[in-house]
Amino acid sequence: MFICLDVGNTNIKYALFEGDTLKLSFRVATEHKKTSDEYGGQLISILLNNGIDAKEIKGGIISSVVPQLDYTLEHMMSVYLKIKPLTLAPGLKTGLSLKVDNAKEVGADRVVNNVAAIKKYGFPLIVIDFGTATTFNVIDAKGEFIGGVIAPGIKGSLESLVSGTAKLPRVEIERPATVIGKNTVTNMQSGIFFGFAGLVEYIVKKIKREMRIEDVKVIATGGFSETVAKEISCIDVVDKLLTLEGLKHLYRMNVSEE
Repeated sequence: MFICLDVGNTNIKYALFEGDTLKLSFRVATEHKKTSDEYGGQLISILLNNGIDAKEIKGGIISSVVPQLDYTLEHMMSVYLKIKPLTLAPGLKTGLSLKVDNAKEVGADRVVNNVAAIKKYGFPLIVIDFGTATTFNVIDAKGEFIGGVIAPGIKGSLESLVSGTAKLPRVEIERPATVIGKNTVTNMQSGIFFGFAGLVEYIVKKIKREMRIEDVKVIATGGFSETVAKEISCIDVVDKLLTLEGLKHLYRMNVSEE
């Protein structure tokens, strides 16, 4: 059994695989001040609650966009799982060709998503991740990552709106019944929900036009992928486990079976 960690700005997603079989997945909040012992105690507790002995875990891999936590989590896995995890960094085999100005700028999460999407869905592709940021990743007809778009995240945009105004309340991010809101809450929900739906649809349309390929499959993942996909027709597949399956693939590509 091996463990995969996808460390994002908002959440850390964990997955345990036995071969190709997903045995357990869960997420915890990303907390920069938490120690390796706190993360370790939390992990062991969740494993025990699910009937999994930490000794069964023989390896692991970490993808992180939060450098401040890299040592903390690597140390945690060393102490509590007795393993030295792989990290998504230069030198790790990915099989992904990065045709961009500076390959080192491409976030680990984007690499993992692209690797998983190509393996599962072929190419050309547009892979959209609705995370802390909303990222659009473009895979051309040769299976190469040629760039993309980074837009604000849905939740972050709402937080910015609320924190920057004195009277606007925090609201749930959900589809209102109508575009024209009748009160402050539905006004805000309309702006956030329909605004992002329109953003996604327009950017996908522009990307396809620049690629000069109409038959491009669009894959969505991340927290709000299902919510937005119900509103627009340009998303072909919602795959909530895309990142974790990408980490599984990269682990097995770089390590002989345990």
